[in-house]
Amino acid sequence: MTDITIVKAASQDAEKLTEIMKITFDEEAKKWLSDQDNVTDYNIQPPGYSSKEMNLYMINHLNYFKVLWNEEIVGGIIVTISGQSYGRIDRIFIEPKFQGKGIGSSVITLIEKEFPNVRAWDLETSSRQINNHRFYEKMGYRTTFETNDEFCYIKRIATSNQQDNLIENENISNRQYENCNMSNTQGYQVNLQGSSLSNSNLMSSQVRNCNLSQSTFQNINFRNALFADLNLSKSEFIYVTLGGVRFSDTNLGDITDPISFERCNLEGGKLTNCNLKDVEITDSEMKGMKINNISIEELLEAYNQMKMKQSEHSTV
Repeated sequence: MTDITIVKAASQDAEKLTEIMKITFDEEAKKWLSDQDNVTDYNIQPPGYSSKEMNLYMINHLNYFKVLWNEEIVGGIIVTISGQSYGRIDRIFIEPKFQGKGIGSSVITLIEKEFPNVRAWDLETSSRQINNHRFYEKMGYRTTFETNDEFCYIKRIATSNQQDNLIENENISNRQYENCNMSNTQGYQVNLQGSSLSNSNLMSSQVRNCNLSQSTFQNINFRNALFADLNLSKSEFIYVTLGGVRFSDTNLGDITDPISFERCNLEGGKLTNCNLKDVEITDSEMKGMKINNISIEELLEAYNQMKMKQSEHSTV
């Protein structure tokens, strides 16, 4: 008898799960993108899908479950749970040689049982992956939005935890709230475009899968906050305190516009295993700075001495 289970992934599973994820999504790309030159489809090959570091991040910060088939790891499912009632399937993957055995549908059922209070699950998939559309619709998902590149799905479930305080399909735009207690409020598919929050306590809030483009954050305390899996292209940070901040597995995106630091205090900072090609440093304090444990001051001094000798020889 075949036994399909899901178990919370641990750090030691990252390498195996990365291997399976890469095999799975590369096979999908071969199937759906092989005849389309220069097409990037992040639903078929999501960012960092072949990176062990990305998998470690998701294991540590998301609800990442490994899929076991007779105790063997054959795939994974990664979900985000917001509040008590809303869930999102970020990624689900089953190694190609184990597909067609009903594992995927069992995993969807198991994840719903794992979070019985979630009454709305959503996800996105590529418009190209026709088999995915049939699969999700078979599992009770319905299309909410579609473009030439992407289909968005939702599945609503009647739970035993239906909340009496649910406000749904109400127009409460253009109102002002002052000195109101809105702690533990949950919002799903709400339109807050153009809204403003000032002098308010948002401590321990969760903002996930939201469009915050063209937003403004000023005079905000983000201490001990987590910013992950973000697109910050063309954003600007001014008068920001970054003490203890850590950047990892970060890139310049498709546009590859160079990042710039001006009048910044980066004393004691560390850059490890980074691509610094064509990086320029000008008019900056570099006392104590080292590259591969070699003093920049000593390198510059040796360079200047060499230039002086060259100049002396040229004048003889």
